Amino acid sequence: MNDKPTLFTNARLIDPASGRDERGALLVRDGLIADIGPQVGVVADAEVIDCKSQVLAPGLIDMRAFIGEPGAAHRETLKSAGEAAAAGGVTTIVSMPDTSPVLDDPAIVDFVTRRARDTSIVHIRPAAALTKGLKGQEMAEIGLLREAGAIAFTDGLRSVTNAQVMRRALTYARDFDALIVHHVEDPDLVGTGVMNEGEFATRLGMPGIPREAETVMLERDIRLVRLTGGRYHAAMISCADSVDIIRDAKVRGLPVTCGVSINNLALNENDIGDYRTFLKLSPPLRHEDDRQAMIEAVADGTIDVVVSDHNPQDVETKRLPFAEAANGAVGLETLLSAALRLVQAGQVSLPNLLRSMTTRPAEILGLPGGRLERGAPADLIMFDPDAPYVLDKRDLRSLSKNTPFDEARLEGQVTVTMVAGRIVFDRRPN
Repeated sequence: MNDKPTLFTNARLIDPASGRDERGALLVRDGLIADIGPQVGVVADAEVIDCKSQVLAPGLIDMRAFIGEPGAAHRETLKSAGEAAAAGGVTTIVSMPDTSPVLDDPAIVDFVTRRARDTSIVHIRPAAALTKGLKGQEMAEIGLLREAGAIAFTDGLRSVTNAQVMRRALTYARDFDALIVHHVEDPDLVGTGVMNEGEFATRLGMPGIPREAETVMLERDIRLVRLTGGRYHAAMISCADSVDIIRDAKVRGLPVTCGVSINNLALNENDIGDYRTFLKLSPPLRHEDDRQAMIEAVADGTIDVVVSDHNPQDVETKRLPFAEAANGAVGLETLLSAALRLVQAGQVSLPNLLRSMTTRPAEILGLPGGRLERGAPADLIMFDPDAPYVLDKRDLRSLSKNTPFDEARLEGQVTVTMVAGRIVFDRRPN
């Protein structure tokens, strides 16, 4: 924490929680927002940062990121993930339990929480396993894991195919007001599929994954939510039919929310091109019509959150034939820039986009951040939404470089990232 206050002046203040979008200043003192508005008094001993009309907004909250540590630190450590997040404007990461050992024991959750606190420059909040060993057969100790610091419960990249196990988990989680986050993909319908089922997959000679692999699982889960009343979050949806299912569930007043990967918003199946394995993902990149449906759902609020789905993979798992390569792409550093494509195209307003990456994740997870108001945590980002650059994967701070946006022309760069009142990333010229 800085010893003296920090005053951001000449900023475009965007607070999705209150609808604020105005020119003004913001004062940070003791790790909290002390004052905000068009008129903020000069503080004699404050460090002054002239934003030069750049956007000042709450730090991004990424609800889905895979980190190798413990067990696969060569792919990503808590420290490197924090550095990558800070460069991308992400001030809070929800880490997935797909580690070795799996985060299905309170002692391991406690270890990761402490390790992240000691080594990461951003907040890292672990999600614990929903079932023991991520095997989908026996429910994990939700109550004890929650006491140890787990912020949500999920089997990460795996789906719980046993409906009775999912029913019990939702029922048990309801009593603790715990959040169940589920990867909606039926593994039997996925089968040997490696990309979206359709004409393009046929032309590439690749086995496809039907949209029904997602919608069948999602439909089942919604019915179980209606049966149990448990809080449920579909980790990532990717097709238009899923949007309709979520929208209907919300109309009926069910405690259901959902997310979408930035990859499914910014890319479609055609981007795979000549078997680009960095674009082999789960869920797969879909048809352009599905991508447009995802964008519309973010704009109207049906989709609650946008996530990076950060999943670092090393060279050995990606430099393989497409069908054999591992799923996943890094995304912490490119989340904001890739999402700003939607703003630049006039498809989503900047406040609405930021809401899906700040306020809504905070509300769903019960976190104090995601807003600009007096007394809120000083987790902030300053960024220029129009700053152009070409991404070079060698410049990424992640240990793994498997980005789908390598050599892409992007706009929007983070200038300053502040966590708990301390500047952890600074791109301002000297």
